[in-house]
Amino acid sequence: MRSFPVRLERAALQGGLIVSVQAPEGSPMRDPQVIAAMAEASLRNGAIGVRLESPDHIGAVRRRCPEALIVGLWKRTFPDSSVYITPGWEEIQAVWAAGADVIALDATDRHRPAGQDLADLVRRASGDLRAPLMADIDSVDNGLRAAALGCQWVGTTLFGYTETTAGSRPPAWELLAPLRQQLPASTSLICEGGIATADQARSALQQGADAVVVGTAITGVDLQVAAYVGAIGR
Repeated sequence: MRSFPVRLERAALQGGLIVSVQAPEGSPMRDPQVIAAMAEASLRNGAIGVRLESPDHIGAVRRRCPEALIVGLWKRTFPDSSVYITPGWEEIQAVWAAGADVIALDATDRHRPAGQDLADLVRRASGDLRAPLMADIDSVDNGLRAAALGCQWVGTTLFGYTETTAGSRPPAWELLAPLRQQLPASTSLICEGGIATADQARSALQQGADAVVVGTAITGVDLQVAAYVGAIGR
């Protein structure tokens, strides 16, 4: 069983950039080897880790970059729940088996597929797998609850993307200071969602985040090109 590495502790993340290397369904960028190449390029240029979606992508990056710090997740949708980021035990096991160092999962208070319970999932992941967890949250209360359950990292990933925060727009500036003040000192606070510039990333760190996750602004070729084309009215 893997033990909790020193490089995952809060002190090791200070001021770091984690690049989310993902691509939408149907995109040619979604090829595992393309994802792995983008991940390697990110790491070569100073990223402390990468955030990857799906066991196939996690495995491809692990093979290409054996020493990479990988935050893994698996997006799956179910008709009985709006939770889609590593929603259940099957997804947790698959992400861990593929080679992730940290498993990211939805840690909001929403109903999970098949009535699965967040507290039970955290207990099983921590006990059966000894897997470090990143809680993707949308509010201060959910972040504190996730830390109390045993999640080592808390990320603002879902702020603006849940039913109760749909009227808000990331980045989650309003969550950073209260979370840092109230989270246990050992819990890492990650700002993720809506970071589009280096200045915003720096601001997130100044407001209490230990590290930042940036995705679309760096690796989102599909969305970035579409935005430029839309802006110039082509």
